[in-house]
Amino acid sequence: MAPRAGLTADRITRAAADLADRVGFDNISVSALARQFGVKDASMYSHVANLRELRARVAILAADEKTSSIADAVAGRSGKDALIAYAGAYRDYALRCPGRYAATQIPLDPEFVTDAPGFVRAVELTYGMLRGYGLTEPALTDAVRLLRSTFHGFAMLEAAGGFGRSRPTDESWAAILDALHTALTHWPTADEKANS
Repeated sequence: MAPRAGLTADRITRAAADLADRVGFDNISVSALARQFGVKDASMYSHVANLRELRARVAILAADEKTSSIADAVAGRSGKDALIAYAGAYRDYALRCPGRYAATQIPLDPEFVTDAPGFVRAVELTYGMLRGYGLTEPALTDAVRLLRSTFHGFAMLEAAGGFGRSRPTDESWAAILDALHTALTHWPTADEKANS
């Protein structure tokens, strides 16, 4: 394989993200990418310092993609419509881009997060949608954790074939979103908790 001209950190990152979707995020390596580009490993290190940086770059790229997808889906929507659009875009990205999605779940060192607007925008989008339900702290953070764990758990089980075939997954998904909407609409306030 002849070496390819124009190797850049961005090009390597996109190739690593594509490779992650094919073989799994945990299986990407600098050597595999070097072979793909027809260069020696040392040529790669002119553009990325090490595997840790490469994985962080994939995580940042994936976070930007996922956040943009969700932002497009929820634009102009509120309440239950926004929740359904948000959840659908989240689930679609997780299933369509499994390696990239896995990258969005890794903890990143602060040095990488400062240059990662996708992560910041994701938080803003999620909190903004939930404020539409009238939630304030600490309920906002609790609700964010509920949504993230529900969407992540469902998508991972679905991707692994973990659901039986007795009921279509889309029907379960719709029922879960109905239940989440009800929970968010009737989230107990601090006063209600104190009086219970």
